[in-house]
Amino acid sequence: MKKLLLYLSFLLLFFNVSDTFSQNLDIEKEKNRIIESRIEFLLDNNESGDADYTTLFEQLEFYYRKPINLNKTSYEELQSLGLINDIQINNLLEHIEKYGKLITLEELQTVNGMDLESIRLIAPFVRVNRNADAPNASIKDIILDGDNQFFMRYTRTLEQQQGFTDATPEELEENENARYLGNQDRYYARYKFTYSNNVSAGFTAEKDAGEEFFTGTQKNGFDFYSAHLYLQNFGIVKELALGDFQAQFGQGLTFWSGLAFGKTADLQTIKRSARGLRPYTSVQEDRFMRGGGITLQKANFELTAFYSSNEVDANVTDTLENQETFVFSSLGESGFHRTPGELENKNRIRRTYLGGHLTYKKRNFNFGLTAVTNKLDGEYQPRTQIYNQFSQIDNENTNVGFDYNYIYKNFNFFGEISHSIDGGIATTNGLLVYLDPKLSLAVQQRKYDRDFKPFESNAIGDGGTNVNEQGIFLGVTAKPFKSITLSGYFDRFVFPWLRFQSDAPTDGYNYLAQVTYSPNKQLSMYARIRERERGANLRVEGQPIDQVVNEKQTNYRYNISYKINKKIDLDNRIEMVRYLQGELPAEYGYVIYQDISYSSLSNPFSFSLRYALFDTDSYNSRIYAYENDVLYAFSIPAYSGRGTRFYLSTKYHISRGVDLWVRYAQTYYNDREEISSGKDLIEGRVKSEVKVQLRLKF
Repeated sequence: MKKLLLYLSFLLLFFNVSDTFSQNLDIEKEKNRIIESRIEFLLDNNESGDADYTTLFEQLEFYYRKPINLNKTSYEELQSLGLINDIQINNLLEHIEKYGKLITLEELQTVNGMDLESIRLIAPFVRVNRNADAPNASIKDIILDGDNQFFMRYTRTLEQQQGFTDATPEELEENENARYLGNQDRYYARYKFTYSNNVSAGFTAEKDAGEEFFTGTQKNGFDFYSAHLYLQNFGIVKELALGDFQAQFGQGLTFWSGLAFGKTADLQTIKRSARGLRPYTSVQEDRFMRGGGITLQKANFELTAFYSSNEVDANVTDTLENQETFVFSSLGESGFHRTPGELENKNRIRRTYLGGHLTYKKRNFNFGLTAVTNKLDGEYQPRTQIYNQFSQIDNENTNVGFDYNYIYKNFNFFGEISHSIDGGIATTNGLLVYLDPKLSLAVQQRKYDRDFKPFESNAIGDGGTNVNEQGIFLGVTAKPFKSITLSGYFDRFVFPWLRFQSDAPTDGYNYLAQVTYSPNKQLSMYARIRERERGANLRVEGQPIDQVVNEKQTNYRYNISYKINKKIDLDNRIEMVRYLQGELPAEYGYVIYQDISYSSLSNPFSFSLRYALFDTDSYNSRIYAYENDVLYAFSIPAYSGRGTRFYLSTKYHISRGVDLWVRYAQTYYNDREEISSGKDLIEGRVKSEVKVQLRLKF
């Protein structure tokens, strides 16, 4: 430990050199900080840490490379940033209509509702240009002026896992799934062509660790392939998506594919900002559609139609007499095809979506109608439990919905009501109030019937799926002093019917309180407490049925960020958790880490380094923390058990258009002699991973 501290001190002294640097370096660091904070917002609501954040990375990275021209932008384009609220967007566009084009970014301070923090958030991703961009471009211009990027990534766990060891014939005869078919390497390749924000085309391919590669069942190389072509703002065609894409409408009740923010310290995330059709470039194999969609615009009307049909993984339990129709109990979500058993379920069922969205839009008002039909080929016979007997979807389902958004001065009303044709109704309504740049309020109400059938929904809620829930959310953000921000929310919810792992109706609450202190650009810190309580089953020895008890988790966090100079940033965090389940003894856990990052325009080399200590009583008291990674990748491990974690992520700019990333991460446990279990078992106390990525830009 002393040697490590001495080494870190040496690094600080070595790189602490006074020099004159371009402001671009500060802007890039601010961009990275904003991306990290957005992902941590998502992490607050996705505690498994297994979501794919590639789309969020890509969205903000694109606008950093191709900033939005505020003098020629749209409501939807500014919404897609996810950094300022709809009232601020409306006021900005109204300001430009009334007073003419902006001259400098500093003029944003004269826009009603645009405070310095909001301007700082969007600064890395916008620009002010009084000259209009070229209204039309030929195919030759698009090809010559477009950006090409090609990524190759290699990832491997260095220690040998049980699933990759040699198996005896007897073991395989007894269990053919005892070992993985492929090696421990994970390969990723991606090509993408973009022209401004009007054209995007490319492909993505991935092989997971354990899957075969150009051998056995994978003669075509990668296990997963994805491709897309996306056009935007070509005359009457507002959007055209072909290949793999996502679709998002309203507040996420009727149809929303992909990630969405939830309850966070940033009140504006309580409202969904639907992006319509968007290309899909991630590798999460169950979160996209395959087919095509188009959005046509005329005056204040927009009409979207889309169709998707692709084969998905399913747990097949039987085959009907015609030998062509499968009986299946569930759809696969992991995307892994590493064993004969997993391969048997690969692409067994065809899932089809047919839908559309009609909307009437003005700057401060819009309402829309959505209708989507979901069809699953085969005989869907889910394992019906008492808790899901009302909400279980069938072979074919149709949902229709109405959504609205209205801005009046500093009040933003929004909501959606959705109806399953053969089921129940779900509603959500909200209000954002910006009384003053120093005071904001948020209210959200929701009521999701137990027989509502959400096949692609992602509205605000606490139950994981938008079914069997009623709730009310209240939030506030206040800035009593220039350097201090107070934010918090309280969410009260009820589950009127049984849920998964809860054999009785339950209720609960969720609250967050945070104070942020930022006296200058060099220093920023915040302290927060977040607590959630709700009912859950507890297995009691000797009793025939589970007992439903309250499960409470409280997280305490203190985070401080400090810029030593224009090259070096420090980030420290301590987080503690207390977990209670019924009358059982409380469980505790903590994580302490130190981050150091270095970057310089005069040096092609940059790095991010972390050293962390953690100690938790069990997996129940685990703590997740975002880690810096190679571009468009993400790492959000669960700190569980007792030990240390270290990672070093480096980037080297080889030459113009050529960048190389290398990342090494290691976790050492001092409370066990083996890590994980089953085929992922590692004999020893250390688990380490190496990741190498090359990017070519041309």
